[in-house]
Amino acid sequence: MAGTGEVDVVIIGAGINGAGLFRDLCTQGVSCLIVDKADFGSGTSAAPSRLIHGGLKYLETGEFGLVAQSTLERNLLLKNAPHYVSPLPTVIPIFSWSKGMLAALRTLFGSTSAPRSRGAILIKIGLMIYDFYGSRNQVMPRHRMVGRRQALSAMPALNPSIVATGTYYDAKISHPERLVLELILDGLQANAASAGANYTALVASSNGVLTFQPENGAAFSVRPKLVVNAAGPWIDRVNDLLGAPSKMIGGTKGSHILLRHDELVKSLAGRMLYFEADDGRICLVYDYLGLALVGSTDIKADNPDEVRCEPDEVEYLLDSVRTLLPGMAFEREQIVYAYSGIRPLPSSDASVPGLISRDHSSPIAEPDQNRPFAVISLVGGKWTTFRGFAEEVAGTVLGRLQRKREVSTQAMPIGGGRDFPADAAARADWLARARSETGIAERRLDELLSRYGTRALEIAGHELDDKGDLPDSEGYRKSEIDYIVRSEFVEHLTDIVMRRSTLAISGSLTGRDLQEIASIAGRALGWSAGRIAREVEAAVVELKGRNLMRLV
Repeated sequence: MAGTGEVDVVIIGAGINGAGLFRDLCTQGVSCLIVDKADFGSGTSAAPSRLIHGGLKYLETGEFGLVAQSTLERNLLLKNAPHYVSPLPTVIPIFSWSKGMLAALRTLFGSTSAPRSRGAILIKIGLMIYDFYGSRNQVMPRHRMVGRRQALSAMPALNPSIVATGTYYDAKISHPERLVLELILDGLQANAASAGANYTALVASSNGVLTFQPENGAAFSVRPKLVVNAAGPWIDRVNDLLGAPSKMIGGTKGSHILLRHDELVKSLAGRMLYFEADDGRICLVYDYLGLALVGSTDIKADNPDEVRCEPDEVEYLLDSVRTLLPGMAFEREQIVYAYSGIRPLPSSDASVPGLISRDHSSPIAEPDQNRPFAVISLVGGKWTTFRGFAEEVAGTVLGRLQRKREVSTQAMPIGGGRDFPADAAARADWLARARSETGIAERRLDELLSRYGTRALEIAGHELDDKGDLPDSEGYRKSEIDYIVRSEFVEHLTDIVMRRSTLAISGSLTGRDLQEIASIAGRALGWSAGRIAREVEAAVVELKGRNLMRLV
């Protein structure tokens, strides 16, 4: 591809939708170039609620097709990415028996009224429908409901005004940014004619040739047969550059906070609380890496380059959990990390952001006299449905290239999910064999298996020349960081601590760790002392903006 400057497909944007499509097309033998102006998975895909869910709330807007697809894809991800995706029992606190019935019918038939309280009858009906849609490739139990006494016995911290709770099962993802990376790595492994480039911006489109400028390196040009715009909130800006002007995106901002709150995490006992805030918006709180993840806001916004979690959003989230759990204290000082992202939703005049569809579409700008290639834009979508969305778009691409699908991705494991042990006995067997092969202690291998899936063996091989732990962050070793730097498209220090690892979001990162990681990256990538200092300074500014204050 580099020699001829020609490629079948260029994918602009390496978030979850772009990465999913890249893997799909690569496995069909289509040569692809995927580029992102920043790091892989660093935009909207790095700012989700970290849930893999079927979209229970989409039932009330009548998006039954989206729920059907989402529950199927959730079940498939539990099988195909078991190293990162796991079941999450979810509890809905209910404060009335019959509220919301008429309002639900109005919303179902197109009303744009504000969200409202949802009573036990309405929730029971919704959960029954949800179970029905989730029955394909079913891997988790069906829902159940209990009364007030039993609910408070199971979770005494709940507001005593509840009348009942409903419990159903969705799923959570522990390392969403790494899953994006693994999709790209899988694609590259499947197709040697394909390539990926992060920190590479589209700078020109002329006479069928796209010119890209890497952050560090010389500009290069390619001539694609077709272009896919997967730039998320930046779609309209990219289409302007491609000569296919559009107004497709009308995003909303979602912010989340992570609290160090041992009392709450213990009370949750592995469950998520999925509840209504005072304004009717659905919020959630669950245990993520030993912290309490609270989300999320839903505010109309259209500038993804300046998005951040604002103080009023923080207070909104804290007030929501204070009302739900009145016996616990919630203060700003407990926040160890905050993040925000723009949902790339379709342009809409809906007065309530929560009622904007989360479904996806892929409009096509056909070739014209100035642009010989078609542009397919990936609009909307959600984390859970990326594979199904990719399959749909890949079908369109293959048809235009006059090629046939070679393999289905429906049962295709992702990255370290391949050959992942299915149960405790299989895990013990895997660990015993890995210890025999590497000589590394099973406890450490188990840690790596949880972090990388079966790719743990690659990292374990790199640890044969063990250089010890990081100064303060328990569990991450210097040799592990060295492997990440050398093998996973690292360009900046923030790539390592924010996306290739959970060091930043878990709140464990310190200034000493940051300095050590920068030194490791500097040795591996040939950074000068000045470059190392600049990387540390830039990382400190970025992370302090996310409330990570241990870096002093």
